[in-house]
Amino acid sequence: MVFQQDSYDDAAEQLVGSIRELSGSIPNKSSFTRARRRLGPLVLEAVFRELADPLAPVGLEGSFYRGMRLAAVDGFVLDAPDTPANRAAFGGPVKNGQPAGFPQVRVVTLTECGTHAQIDAAVGGFNGGERELAITLATSASKMLVIMDRGFPGVELWKAYLGFGAHLLIRARSPVAHRPVEYLPDGTYLGRMNLGGQKGAHPGGVLVRVIEYRVDGGEVVRLLTDLLDPVAYPAAELAELYHARWEAESAFRQIKTFQRGPVEVLRSGDPDLVRQEVWAHLVVHHCLTRVIMCLADDNGINPDRVSFVKVLKHTRRSVVRQCADTPKKIKKFLAVLAAKVRRKLDNGARRLREADRHLKRPDSKYSSKLSYRINTRDRQPTRRITAKAITLHTAIVQ
Repeated sequence: MVFQQDSYDDAAEQLVGSIRELSGSIPNKSSFTRARRRLGPLVLEAVFRELADPLAPVGLEGSFYRGMRLAAVDGFVLDAPDTPANRAAFGGPVKNGQPAGFPQVRVVTLTECGTHAQIDAAVGGFNGGERELAITLATSASKMLVIMDRGFPGVELWKAYLGFGAHLLIRARSPVAHRPVEYLPDGTYLGRMNLGGQKGAHPGGVLVRVIEYRVDGGEVVRLLTDLLDPVAYPAAELAELYHARWEAESAFRQIKTFQRGPVEVLRSGDPDLVRQEVWAHLVVHHCLTRVIMCLADDNGINPDRVSFVKVLKHTRRSVVRQCADTPKKIKKFLAVLAAKVRRKLDNGARRLREADRHLKRPDSKYSSKLSYRINTRDRQPTRRITAKAITLHTAIVQ
């Protein structure tokens, strides 16, 4: 996965090109496919689960809130080759009743906010929901404060995470828990979230605290949390904390744009091999994140300041230069990176930036060119901004 854009032949050449005994006998690409089939997806999944631990040390900025490790649950999709097997296994976008674009595999992760490390992950198809995959990650979220977007609230998910000792901070749409049960002194209120079709007093629901606020006078943002004490967990702190959810998006960008390559399609026409590729990408990303954490720790800086792209490029070059004494080379590679971190890899303190959300490409190459222009013509480049002003929207006691 370090050389996702390369063919099997090129990737093999990168791996053994400098080893004299192996450089003259690169196997045929069909041999790689057969070997991957023998390996299967479960081995790579097991490797990921063995590696995927939280990486942030206690006290790392942006990694903890009042003793709880900050994590975010979110999902992304990856394009797979358009084969009948992939289409049947994963599904994909549909337009006017016909398949549009590639089959897509859906990945939902539990991401550590302070480091971008994936703590856990679940892989499914495009036609499956993110919430169902997110529920399976609850076992890994103990003692964490988990942040999610408004596509995730649900009674089953809520009970699953709280049952494993996690706490939640989730954005919600206006109909969810909109009837106050009790007003709190800070202007927030307690409400009940129920299953679809249940009445408000149904015992199957859950009691949540609702926090409403505006950012720079914009739309009202509603957050649900199980942290009910307004003194121990001030509403203003939780409202500001929700922004940390975007760290998961930054991790996905590292995987999709830099590690995989922009608009790249996975190489496998078989669903099991597609899953194998996905787990391999997660393994490589976690390993690169560990390298970043080592560099940041050795140089006493925040890992946000270490360039993921440059670490990825240095890793690729180290593979090309490797020889039979690989362990020594790896140790030397880390030493070289540590020496360069302040001079080349340090991006400096992270600056506040924003970008408009627009459709970057149509769902299908057959989509209307006019509709594509309408979605992209007003797009502005990413730009620096000043800090946003958060204004709490206090409830009015009836």
